[in-house]
Amino acid sequence: MIHKPWGMISQFVNPAKRKKKLLGDLYDFPAGTMAIGRLDVASEGLLLLTTDGKISEEIRSSKFEKEYYVQVDGIINEAAVEKLKTGVEIGFDGKKYITKPGKAFLIDDPKFPLRSMKIRDERHGPTSWVSIIIREGKFRQVRKMTATVGYPTLRLIRVRIGKIKLANLENNGVIEMDTLM
Repeated sequence: MIHKPWGMISQFVNPAKRKKKLLGDLYDFPAGTMAIGRLDVASEGLLLLTTDGKISEEIRSSKFEKEYYVQVDGIINEAAVEKLKTGVEIGFDGKKYITKPGKAFLIDDPKFPLRSMKIRDERHGPTSWVSIIIREGKFRQVRKMTATVGYPTLRLIRVRIGKIKLANLENNGVIEMDTLM
């Protein structure tokens, strides 16, 4: 498990030869290492790695919750949070899709370390934080969900998969690991 930083591709090879850093640039990983699921370049947080494709498929399934802390543009209200819980319509694969019900609640600013690229400052208006817990993971789903309810995502950090929790963010480390099951 690693804490994927902002601005990095969740891959070990770069077939498109993009000028972004790859996971393989962080450490000397064993041959055949792959990310379990992905976080887009603009997202941060917990990323599990494996060399076993079956384990990857199992963890990406709907059996395990994935929790995200999301900083949104504006002060998100309870009505928007309720919509996030019950499911919202997003676009996926060129079609409309209703997200499955999940969990969502307002949280205080988790005081994460600043990103390498500043998001914005107070001149641009207020921001707020929400925790979103889902069991699916469509392409940019959480970002699309918050935009649909009127609060675009500014920063997205995955903090938990199953019982594995990202902690000690000041040191970009993971302190605690429990079994997923």
